[in-house]
Amino acid sequence: MATVKLLTDAEAEAIPQVKAVFDDIRATRKSDFVNNFWRALANQPALLQSTWTSLKAVMAADSTLGPAFQEMIYIAVSTANGCSYCIHSHTAAARAKGMTEAQHAELLAIIGLAAQTNHLVTALQVPVDPVFLIEG
Repeated sequence: MATVKLLTDAEAEAIPQVKAVFDDIRATRKSDFVNNFWRALANQPALLQSTWTSLKAVMAADSTLGPAFQEMIYIAVSTANGCSYCIHSHTAAARAKGMTEAQHAELLAIIGLAAQTNHLVTALQVPVDPVFLIEG
């Protein structure tokens, strides 16, 4: 259950800044759907606008990585941060942008392995090999 009200379309229409962001979300995504994350942020119009602007600049702009790969990175970070909402929303987005079931399975295996080895290195306090350090 949300800790804040999820603004309806009617409520969003009454707040010009929120309406503008919701309209841009719909136009950018070519969909009438505005998901609950944005509806929750709409309680703070300035935060809604700045977050959408940042997300759009990274996730909706031209990318050398490609849209599906960007979403897969978002899944990995969301998993590491324990954000169930983001795992679900970005998995759906990655699938819509072409991620296959085989790619998803491999991604999950990599996430699991990275989590395991990260915890081992942290617990063992292994020093970074000098060859891995970037000289500036």
